[in-house]
Amino acid sequence: MRRPVPVPVWQLVAGAVACCVLGWFAFVRGTNVPVLALADLGFHELGHLLTYVFPDVVTAMMGSITQVAVPWGLAAYFFVRRGDFLGGTFCLAWAGTAAHNASVYVADAPWQTLELIGGSHDWAFEFGPYDAQDRAADVAGIVRGAGLAMLLTALAICLGGLVLATGSRARSPLRKGRAVTGA
Repeated sequence: MRRPVPVPVWQLVAGAVACCVLGWFAFVRGTNVPVLALADLGFHELGHLLTYVFPDVVTAMMGSITQVAVPWGLAAYFFVRRGDFLGGTFCLAWAGTAAHNASVYVADAPWQTLELIGGSHDWAFEFGPYDAQDRAADVAGIVRGAGLAMLLTALAICLGGLVLATGSRARSPLRKGRAVTGA
C-alpha cells in the first residue's frame, strides 16, 4: 500500500477557494458557473447520445445523470488513482454545481420555461406519463441537496486538510528555527 503524501498547503487553500467560488455561483447567486456550464451541457448531451439505443425514458434521464456523473467520476479518478488532491476536490465541487444545474432543469418540468437547445424537455417527458409533474420540486430538491452535499464535502476535505497541516506544523520539532535534540 502506498504511503500518503502530505498535501501542500497551497493546494488545500486553492481547493477551498475553488469550492467557495463554485458554490457562490451555483448555490448563492443561483446562476450557471462560467465555462463549467458549457461542459455540463456537453456531457448532458453526450449522456443522451450514449444511451440512444435504450428506451426513451432512460435516454431522457441519462442527460442529467451524465452531467453529474462525469465530474464525479473524474473526482474519484484524481483522488484514488492519481492522488491529486486539488484535482479531486475541484471535480467534486464541480459535480455539486452540475447537480445544482440539473436540479434547476428538473424543477422546470411543470412549466418548461427554460430555453433548450432543441428537442423536448427531458424531465417533463419523465414525469408526464406518470402524471407526476407535481413531484418535480421534490425531486429537484433532492438533486440540489445532493449537489450541495458534494460541494460541502469537497470544502470540508480542504478545510480538514488545512487543520491537520497547520496542527502538525505547530507540533513540529523544528519550531522557530530551533532543533530539538535528544540531550
